Amino acid sequence: MSDIKLIIADDHELFRNGLKELLHKYDDVQVVKGVGDGQVFIDVIESRDDIDIVLLDITMPKMDGFRVLGKLKELGSTIKPIIISMHDDGNYIAKCAKKGAYGYLLKNTDQEELIMAIRMVYSGKKYFSHNISEKMINFMSTNSVSANILSKKEQEVLGLISEGLTTKEIAAKLFVSSRTIETHRANVLKKLEVKNTAELIKKAAKINLI
Repeated sequence: MSDIKLIIADDHELFRNGLKELLHKYDDVQVVKGVGDGQVFIDVIESRDDIDIVLLDITMPKMDGFRVLGKLKELGSTIKPIIISMHDDGNYIAKCAKKGAYGYLLKNTDQEELIMAIRMVYSGKKYFSHNISEKMINFMSTNSVSANILSKKEQEVLGLISEGLTTKEIAAKLFVSSRTIETHRANVLKKLEVKNTAELIKKAAKINLI
């Protein structure tokens, strides 16, 4: 069996090293690198094309796991992401699945499940345990809100707001005036019934709009 080339992206060095040591015992897995934030991971994969899988944490500095998933899609990457997180919230799981994750594991998973998930994902299948799938389905069944609540342009502006861009930066990116962006932002706040950006991001994430 050929080596499964894998990168671990997690901002906790002890956890990265522990995973690397654990996976070292499996002859078919090669941990190529461990990185502490999403931006470093993207920098690494842009210079090589032999990585099969990334074990990806959600909460990381500079670029979190959600943005990494989006970037992988944008780059057309063939790397298969497996989320490994302490978050077992249905919203996180559904959002990761929607953004292209091939699997979702909790950080307290045992090594048998970890290696099984890696091998399944490498073979082209997806791995979501029964408990994880149940949480995702429960969330989606109780929080299904149509994306049509926002116009296409409002959805685009919301996405850029969630990435931390300022009104001026969004205006420049979309080639419109700052006033136009402020109008879109005001409409989004009104439609989602929130008062500020912090509430907006929280509500949008909860109802799976971002």
